[in-house]
Amino acid sequence: MFEKLAFIEERYDELSKKISDPEIIADQEQWRKLCKEHADITPIVNKYREYKKVSETITEARQLLDEQLDKDFRDMVELELQESKEKIEKIKDELKILLLPKDPNDDKNVIMEIRGGAGGEEAALFAADLMRMYSRYAERKRWGIEILSSNPTDIGGFKEICFMIEGRGAYSRLKFESGVHRVQRIPTTESGGRIHTSTVTVAVLPEMEEVEVEINPNDLRIDVFRASGPGGQCVNTTDSAVRITHLPTGLVVSCQDEKSQHKNKEKAMKILRSRLYELMQQQQHQEIAQARKSQVGTGDRSERIRTYNFPQGRVTDHRIGLTLHKIESILDGDLDEIIDALITNDQSEKLKQAAM
Repeated sequence: MFEKLAFIEERYDELSKKISDPEIIADQEQWRKLCKEHADITPIVNKYREYKKVSETITEARQLLDEQLDKDFRDMVELELQESKEKIEKIKDELKILLLPKDPNDDKNVIMEIRGGAGGEEAALFAADLMRMYSRYAERKRWGIEILSSNPTDIGGFKEICFMIEGRGAYSRLKFESGVHRVQRIPTTESGGRIHTSTVTVAVLPEMEEVEVEINPNDLRIDVFRASGPGGQCVNTTDSAVRITHLPTGLVVSCQDEKSQHKNKEKAMKILRSRLYELMQQQQHQEIAQARKSQVGTGDRSERIRTYNFPQGRVTDHRIGLTLHKIESILDGDLDEIIDALITNDQSEKLKQAAM
């Protein structure tokens, strides 16, 4: 591990010089690439240098203890040595996590798709609640949010809604949200006061650039039609809505939220690229299914991951057995405690795999 860290530190120093070189700065594409690599390894180098500093403190303390010291000074040195030993073990653990292979999509924007499942209107209303939850979370992180497509219901829910969250590290924080979210509550549409169980499906996709997922235009069938609103009423007098069918896979994406056909097509292509990437990833994951058993979840849309129980005021994440009794604040976007626990668990499982 330490040979690797020494190599990374050398590379860091080399990059620090390069990104200050006027000739390299003149080549903006190369400069941005080097800056990204520099930024990616900076936390590792900072932690490694902290490790070396504490290691020096331990060496100095041990040398002092070999000398003749009065009792008070010896006690002080021994205390410092013990604290430094504990600190260096913690730093070692942090370095192991920093050296884990990084998901290449972690820094990307996110495309989220939320669909009402079992439960009819109640599921659609909870889909709207989850949309608001992720929107509020994005606001807390100062990330941008853009609706890509939606299918609203008459009473304020969503049969489905697709939106983009733009911000560095968005995918790294939200990727574990894929799966089935279950809600248990008395629906506003229910007069009898009985608790209903409904489900909503969430898919989290990294935004993919054109160069990352190539799509042959000959593989696409593009249809245009007039946009419709809740209940199917016409809300547009021009054929601005766009439906794109990817013929080889059968994937279909529709966008109608914008008045411009061009903008709807652009948004539909963003969704299609991310869905195609997800499809390719699923095929790869099937080939390494055993390895994926070690992770928090497969990200499979059919996997029930979380329950929101309103009568008890609790939210339970079934993958890690975490229950929090603060449903209102969670639905208001206070997701960090759950997300941090999921990330920690995932890192722990990966460390176990690395040690095998």
